Amino acid sequence: MTTADDMGACSRRGELAAFLRSRRERIPPERVGLARGRRRRTPGLRREEVAQLANVGVTWYTWLEQARNIQVSAGVLDAIARALLFDAHERAHLFVLAGATDPAPGAESTGVPPVLHAMLRQLEPVPACVQNARYDILAYNRTYGRLLCDLDALPPEDRNCMLLAFTHEGWERGVVDREETLRMMAANFRAAMAEHLAEPAWRHMVRRMQRESEEFRALWERHEVARAPVLKVKRFRNEDVGLLHVNAARLWLGPQAGSRLIAYFPDDEETRERLERLGDLAGVRAGRGAGAGSPGPEALAELGEWETAVPLTVPAAKDPAR
Repeated sequence: MTTADDMGACSRRGELAAFLRSRRERIPPERVGLARGRRRRTPGLRREEVAQLANVGVTWYTWLEQARNIQVSAGVLDAIARALLFDAHERAHLFVLAGATDPAPGAESTGVPPVLHAMLRQLEPVPACVQNARYDILAYNRTYGRLLCDLDALPPEDRNCMLLAFTHEGWERGVVDREETLRMMAANFRAAMAEHLAEPAWRHMVRRMQRESEEFRALWERHEVARAPVLKVKRFRNEDVGLLHVNAARLWLGPQAGSRLIAYFPDDEETRERLERLGDLAGVRAGRGAGAGSPGPEALAELGEWETAVPLTVPAAKDPAR
């Protein structure tokens, strides 16, 4: 005999299946770093692509969209929510339909709104990106994409600042103060992870780092923590234009330390000229048209509070021996 509870559970499974299908079909493959291909007939993502992005079995995810009576863990729901770029409301709805408790209510998705993409483009040739607390690079402009390596050539799952700093040869050559940078990144990550211990993506990141980097394993065993970023002039060595002295400015995108827009403004006139050249190599000037200049940070002051090491102005002169 079918009970009211059985009917309610069946109805929720059907609603969950329809909800997942609708969310999957709205995401163009290019948005998550996948090629569209010539024979794509499915609007949005394929089921196997969602399964791959969420690191779950294709058959299991297909059953979920078919409203089959299967058990769904909170960790898998979290991975699916991130793969489908759910916002906070969609994420909450997903867990309600699945009858599960969200281990990280209000957790951010990896989606970046169009206004931030436009802001990144307007900052060019100043290198800028959007990161989350886990150091995932969620979006970046063309200059940042060529700052330390060709980010476009990397799969989306490898676009993580901490992973690249520890394991990528281009970043190893390009981050001048690498030893200090690695130590601070590991300490910042450990401190931030204290608020995300239940989230599979954070645990997966630690396991991957320990597997791929002996340097990270050694630093992780120290249990060092750091909350505030070190605000100082940073030095990068770009393979095309040479040494860059930049001042990192952070624009926090939420009430808590999480996602932030980071821009690297030139600290001297030589660096400004080199960033202009890097922008030309990245196609910035050609893409913007004649007369389109790069905005200074002062023009962005109304968008939020920039956290900087020094005032965002370029000195009139700089010691050439620096």
